[in-house]
Amino acid sequence: MLQRFTQEFQPPTWLVDETINRLVLFLNHVLMSESEARARLARQKGQRIELVWQRMRLQLTPTPAGLLEHGHFEGFDLRLTVTEESPVSMATALARGDKPKVRIEGDVQLAAEVNWLIDHVRWDAEEDLARLIGDAPAHTLAQAARQAVTALRSFVAQRPGTGLRTGSVA
Repeated sequence: MLQRFTQEFQPPTWLVDETINRLVLFLNHVLMSESEARARLARQKGQRIELVWQRMRLQLTPTPAGLLEHGHFEGFDLRLTVTEESPVSMATALARGDKPKVRIEGDVQLAAEVNWLIDHVRWDAEEDLARLIGDAPAHTLAQAARQAVTALRSFVAQRPGTGLRTGSVA
C-alpha cells in the first residue's frame, strides 16, 4: 500500500523545488565546516552530478568555492541511481548505518570524490545546537538523540528479515 502511494502521489512542483533548495542549503552548511571537502569539490567545479531515486532527480554542480549548486541540465558527468525501490527498506538500511545500494554511471574520479564526501563529511548537529542554546543543554540533547538512535538501530536489528543478529548495533 505504501509503495502504491509513493508511485501515485505527486507533490506540487513548488514544494519539490523548495525542498530541494533547503536540502542544498543544508548540504552547503555542512560543507562550510569541512575545508578538505570544499577543496575536493572545488577541483570538480562545473561537473554535473545527478542523484536519482524512483521519480526524483536531484541535479547538483560543484562551484569554484567547493559548495554545491542546484542545477537544471541535460546529460550528466556522474549519475548515482539508488536501486532500492521501497522507502521502508531504504529507511531500515539507513537506520542500520548502511549506505543505500546505488548504480554508478559516468566519471570514475568524480564518483570517488563523492564517495569520499559520503564517507568523511558529517553534520555536527551538537555544535549547531550549542550556538543556539549553549554547550551544556546541547550536549544533553545530543546525548539523548544518540541514545534514541541506538535504540532504533537495536529495534531494527531485532526485526525479522533485516539480516542482523539480535542485539548487534551498527
